[in-house]
Amino acid sequence: MNKDYLKTIWKQEEEIARIHGWDFSHIHGRYDEENDLPWNYKKLVRKYLKSNLNIMDYDTGGGEFLLSLNHPYDKTSATEGYPPNVELCSDKLLPLGINFKECNNPSRIPFEDETFDLVINRHGNFDARELFRLLRYNGMFITEQVGGDNERDLVEMVLPGTDIPFPYLNLVEQCKNFEDAGFKIVKAEEAYRPIKFYDVGAFVWFAHIIEWEFPNFSVDKCFEQLLKMQEIIDKDGSIEGTIHRYLIIAKK
Repeated sequence: MNKDYLKTIWKQEEEIARIHGWDFSHIHGRYDEENDLPWNYKKLVRKYLKSNLNIMDYDTGGGEFLLSLNHPYDKTSATEGYPPNVELCSDKLLPLGINFKECNNPSRIPFEDETFDLVINRHGNFDARELFRLLRYNGMFITEQVGGDNERDLVEMVLPGTDIPFPYLNLVEQCKNFEDAGFKIVKAEEAYRPIKFYDVGAFVWFAHIIEWEFPNFSVDKCFEQLLKMQEIIDKDGSIEGTIHRYLIIAKK
């Protein structure tokens, strides 16, 4: 194991750790996750999607998933709050006729009461009471979320003792929030599944992108821990952690 060589290539991954939209293609084939969830978010959304419905994708990222639905653009709205993605969505969604608005506060979404029949949200923020305001009678909210226990084993490998950033993100607490806001829970599931990295460089890039889970992570700071990861990959072919996901479908 040439430590100087490894440090050089890992720092190269660190330097290029940027994201455009929500695009993980840079590490495609170098890691795996969400291949065996007990639900299919896209199929669930399509189950409730009809061409005459007014829909909104809150925290749309770069609009990739929303556009894949091929919903009529004049009945489609979206929001995003991350500045680089706001610019991307403005350039990509607005010319199509999608009603895109910048928003980084899930408690103050810039649309009128009872505007939407369906609101979707994957891995973004939400406020149950604000969603209740935005939805029409019998309107649906569908979300797949990253839970508070997400990748804690990987965090402990490189940054032991790091606080859990969002401990309240779990199925029990969030279902109660929706019920308290007036919703009826239609479907609720929670899952813990593996995430695998096949090279440490891919993990370095990933940890910098998911900076809220790996605060102050750097190759220099965590070099010895990364070398231990390398030893595991040399022996087993991958380093494995655990993702935490939950799904809620709620009806007004």
